[in-house]
Amino acid sequence: MMHRRTLLAASAASLAAPSILRAQTVKKLSFYYPIAVGGPIPAIIDGYCKDFQAETGIEVTPVYAGNYGETLTKAVTAIKGGNGPQMAVLLAAEMHSLQDMDILVSLDEIGLDAAGKAWMAGFYPAFLANSRAEGKVWSVPFQRSTAVMYYNKAAFAEAGLDPEAFPKTWAQLQAAATKLTKRDASGRVTRWGIKMAGDTGNAQWTFGALANQVQHVLMNEAGTETYFNHPKAIEALSFWRGLASEAKAAPEGVSNWPQLSPDFLEGNAAIIQHTTGNLTNVKANAKFPFGVAGLPGKDGPRTVVGGGNLYFFKSASPAERAAALQFARFVSQPARAADWSIKTGYIATRPEAYETKALKDYVAGFPAADVARGFLPVAVGELSTFENQRVYTALTNNVQACLNGTKTPAAAMADTQAEADRILKPYKKA
Repeated sequence: MMHRRTLLAASAASLAAPSILRAQTVKKLSFYYPIAVGGPIPAIIDGYCKDFQAETGIEVTPVYAGNYGETLTKAVTAIKGGNGPQMAVLLAAEMHSLQDMDILVSLDEIGLDAAGKAWMAGFYPAFLANSRAEGKVWSVPFQRSTAVMYYNKAAFAEAGLDPEAFPKTWAQLQAAATKLTKRDASGRVTRWGIKMAGDTGNAQWTFGALANQVQHVLMNEAGTETYFNHPKAIEALSFWRGLASEAKAAPEGVSNWPQLSPDFLEGNAAIIQHTTGNLTNVKANAKFPFGVAGLPGKDGPRTVVGGGNLYFFKSASPAERAAALQFARFVSQPARAADWSIKTGYIATRPEAYETKALKDYVAGFPAADVARGFLPVAVGELSTFENQRVYTALTNNVQACLNGTKTPAAAMADTQAEADRILKPYKKA
């Protein structure tokens, strides 16, 4: 295996001191945060930062830096320029690539006492799938989701489908989407049965869910190998392409993530695959009864986790690292995790949050808020490799070629695998 650059270790004396004591010497922190979903999220984050300052005296300044990709680029640029943040919320799936950039510090090196280790063990296992490597923990689950289906119950009833029984298999989904597709007298589509995002930044998430739906794993845990040309991967892409080419229930070509919610809310799409982080937005703006359901699979429901984790940077001083870790523990407290879930729709990352009165009461009045959590046992981590963005680009380009009809699913997957092999060759065993 290619040797990675080792992370700088904090002094033994620093690691021996409790995190809270070391954090008390810090007065200011900054962190980069991605705005990837609509809604009042910046105001929520600002509120948490003010609450943390009131409790600890430490001022935390969030920098809202665009989508996940833009946030990653800006954070790395700032760190290399010597004025970077101490932490950032970045895609959980970027773990291997961030390690290779030699900018991360693990939680183990910051210092986890017995209470800290118990805290880390309390997250849902599915959300830790993209946090661990080489026997260390590299990030804290925060802004986490699974892919779910939002569906228009009024459209289901109109099409003669049971609004309370969302499809559980691919065959059922394709049949329902076909019935839900609506055309006017001239044959023009006025409502698509289903839309799933295939644009840059999102195609890999949609495809990762589809691969899990045929029980196929796309990469090894080390992030050095991919398995795109496997028959099951080809089958997953074939199903996606077939929703348009065979069932005529989805538009030809690439559907874009930012358009999915407006299309759903305006009645132009009966079903969309989206994030749980969009739930509060849909709840506030839908003018029709809607449902939330887990993703169907070939034989039964399976999904993929997504979203961002809090990462900590080695450029920060030992005291700043400890303070950043203190902030992570603060925002993941059960009451605050419950508040975050209620206000955004993201899944609370810890089971204890669902035992709080606030979240219990919210779920009782709005059961859709607890749908996604029930699918965590059949969820897998996101596609995550070294040179992650380059692998994503290769996959996205080929998926889009398939959706546009210029490559067969088999050719698209073969080409993706060939490019991934080339990209990952330096990281494999000699």
